[in-house]
Amino acid sequence: MGKNQIWFEVEENETIEQCLERMKEKGYMAMGRKEEPVFHVVNGEPTYLRQKIQFKGILMEE
Repeated sequence: MGKNQIWFEVEENETIEQCLERMKEKGYMAMGRKEEPVFHVVNGEPTYLRQKIQFKGILMEE
């Protein structure tokens, strides 16, 4: 991936809309999305923690 494509992760303390707005401020628009579960170990058992969401941003033409 070149500089005109970058993955943005939705931070734990922001909404999807805030992430998309942050991308726009940096000149990127969303062209893809991926989600994956995040687990942590509790009492030796993998336990679901949260969903990690990422957007693929492409650089908008000036």
